[in-house]
Amino acid sequence: MAIASPSAPNFCCTTRSESTHRRLWSQQVSSRAGSKRVSIRPGISSRLNASSDGELVYELNYNSQRRRRGAFPVYVTLPPDAVGPTAQTMSRKRAMAQSFRALAAAGVEGVVMEVWWGLVEREFPRSYNWRGYLEIVEMAKRFGLKVRAVMAFHQFGSGSDDPFWIPLPLWVLEEMDKDPDVSYADRFGRRNMEYISLGCDVLPILHGRSPIQAYSDLMRNFRDTFKPFLGGIITGIQVGLGPGGELRYPSCPTHKLTWAWRNLELGEFQCYDKYMLASLNKCAHEIGMREWLNAGPIATTTTTSPTQNPENAPDGDFFLGWYSHMLLLHGERICREAETIFRGKKVNMSGKLGGAHPLTSGYYSTAVRDGYTPIIRMFGRYGFTVCCACFEMRDSEKRRINPSSRPEGLVEQIVLAARVCDVPLEGENGSTNLDGGSFEQVVKMSKFYSDGLDNPSFSFNFVRMDRNLFESRNWASFTKFVRQISTISMFGAGSDFNGGGNMSSSPSATAAFAGAVLAAH
Repeated sequence: MAIASPSAPNFCCTTRSESTHRRLWSQQVSSRAGSKRVSIRPGISSRLNASSDGELVYELNYNSQRRRRGAFPVYVTLPPDAVGPTAQTMSRKRAMAQSFRALAAAGVEGVVMEVWWGLVEREFPRSYNWRGYLEIVEMAKRFGLKVRAVMAFHQFGSGSDDPFWIPLPLWVLEEMDKDPDVSYADRFGRRNMEYISLGCDVLPILHGRSPIQAYSDLMRNFRDTFKPFLGGIITGIQVGLGPGGELRYPSCPTHKLTWAWRNLELGEFQCYDKYMLASLNKCAHEIGMREWLNAGPIATTTTTSPTQNPENAPDGDFFLGWYSHMLLLHGERICREAETIFRGKKVNMSGKLGGAHPLTSGYYSTAVRDGYTPIIRMFGRYGFTVCCACFEMRDSEKRRINPSSRPEGLVEQIVLAARVCDVPLEGENGSTNLDGGSFEQVVKMSKFYSDGLDNPSFSFNFVRMDRNLFESRNWASFTKFVRQISTISMFGAGSDFNGGGNMSSSPSATAAFAGAVLAAH
């Protein structure tokens, strides 16, 4: 039975006047149309000096070099454990320094730094520790790399036995223990604690604050702490919007997404916590859908019983409309707060969509309905770039495992919507085992977005940096891809030991050393 709450927010209502939306959207479009997007990549010369702790510091001098038209920057996502478990310090500093050096030499534009809520605000509410992340930004500055910061309000990993396990803040988990309905639940009562249920977005469940307020407070503190770097070194902020950082429901646990193509899993609707049921009950009552009072849908978990899918039922459109609207409203709340917090800081704001997910994830997209365009339009209203994963996936490859899957078509749908809505695009890979064909697919999708546009704004986030990236064959494929998509010529960095001559340093040699250092840790 649904538990109706008198304080439950009205999710059937609009949240902002259309005139305000149009004004902000008009400003963003005018800004994009009135000035050319010209990416700058510094030409680099270097020398090696001994730092106080004995490490080699790769100091860089910059000579501006224009990127050719049609060239797109590449960023590399750092390992999830780039900082220690309390965010007090950067992990493996020597290995990170050599890795940054190799990336800079390869022509990579910058790194993606995931800022984990569970580490920064780990012990107590409003007690933030940014020290490890400040060290990363300082190192990126020394190597001439830009930084995109991801506000990661979700957990990482599959559990405490995962070596990269990063849960939500401990004080948030305590609140989930007190009130299990703060987390998502499916029809079987199984709880998912990757992300706080959006059903309680505006309810004061976190020591007197709502989840939206907690997210906003962290972003505001980040802005104030990293103010000297914003717009210069930190050029982008991606706001976490759900599990895996994506605007979606956790219908399939994030760590299982790579398996979903094999077992045909579609997941379960995540609307059985009391807050979500209260909202569904309220909306059903307001429009007279009595059959949905005190009840959620029956979803299928595999493709073997399509007739059980709710969109085939006469009233299924009501449920899927409500379910997707709740997700859109959640994204809009966070985007509105983030846009206000970082306004005027000269950083590019972005939000992430899943590249290939079923109806249970909240994307009401069918053969006769486009579920992605409303979300992308919402991003556009707040001046956000849309980040889309699974850029490397090919239908021909996935159909060998699942004949009905077509991830390439789904990604194209998102890319086309971004193009039509004049919203900048970031691509991202969904798997780390990339070969030459996968990189070719990324180039293909980037051209699908940019071809024919006067001033396309596209970039690619490679997920992620690890020792495998620096293995000889993988590194050769990666650097070839970077050259192809960013059209930055490779170079050898001239090094000077205390003024005693030059030492040639090739990107491949640097990468080999970085990989060896990473493997040793």
